[in-house]
Amino acid sequence: MIEHHAVLHTCQWLEKQGFEVTYLPVDEFGLVNPKDVEAAITNQTILISIMAANNEIGTIEPIPEIGRIAHEHKIIFHCDAVQAVGAIPVNVDSWNVDMLSLSGHKFHGPKGVGALYIRTGTKVDQFMHGGAQERGRRATTENVPGIVGMAAALEKAANNLEENGIRLTYLRDKLIHGILDTIPYTRLNGHALQRLPGNVNVSIQYIEGEALLLRLDLAGIAGSSGSACTSGSLDPSHVLLAIGLPHEVAHGSLRLSLTDTNTEEEVDEVLRVLPQIVENLRAMSPMYDDFINGKK
Repeated sequence: MIEHHAVLHTCQWLEKQGFEVTYLPVDEFGLVNPKDVEAAITNQTILISIMAANNEIGTIEPIPEIGRIAHEHKIIFHCDAVQAVGAIPVNVDSWNVDMLSLSGHKFHGPKGVGALYIRTGTKVDQFMHGGAQERGRRATTENVPGIVGMAAALEKAANNLEENGIRLTYLRDKLIHGILDTIPYTRLNGHALQRLPGNVNVSIQYIEGEALLLRLDLAGIAGSSGSACTSGSLDPSHVLLAIGLPHEVAHGSLRLSLTDTNTEEEVDEVLRVLPQIVENLRAMSPMYDDFINGKK
């Protein structure tokens, strides 16, 4: 239920072609239960697709165990690892994946270029017809500069993976604890420990997310209220609804993403600016006024 729309919309298209799709629930932390995966398998199941880590709340899924279940049942296992590659260790063998998606811009490579790992022996039809490029799998001339740039960025990210992971986890936890400790009526979205090193996602009650983002932008701080790919939508995040948040709380979500170029001084600046912005917005909120005065 919390997959990226790149997968969800594809599944919806497949349903229109006559395929049956099962959408698995997640717990309050956004974790998929491997037992639910196994229980959903039927004698007609041909593919399992589970993301490695969620793009909004940062929760890292139990991919190796899910992959093992898929292989025991001789089912192809695809993993959307766009958020994971360059952020955490990824190993297609220990993860038991047959296909794995990644995107260059997530680890500072060029935008608009990605890759699909396909395990030897996994048969796929031609994705785009018209030529024999990509070993007959995808026609059209290859974007050589993009591919080379992505490979160079990935090599750099892999070489600095452990060092960046430790530093980003420290900054992430400082930012999370700083927000939760200084701003009342806030909650962390996603798993506290089993999450991406650079992901911070909190819900701040009694404010509207769009107003919060505008105030942060004026202060020189870039954030989002959900997925960057749905920034034009006014609907609450499907991910936050899937983990059980009511609409009004989901609308007050804030996602801050950290990367290796961010500094501790920038984290301190967020922790200095954000509480005052929230206080100002709540002062204008009828919902907060009713809450403080004990009204339902």
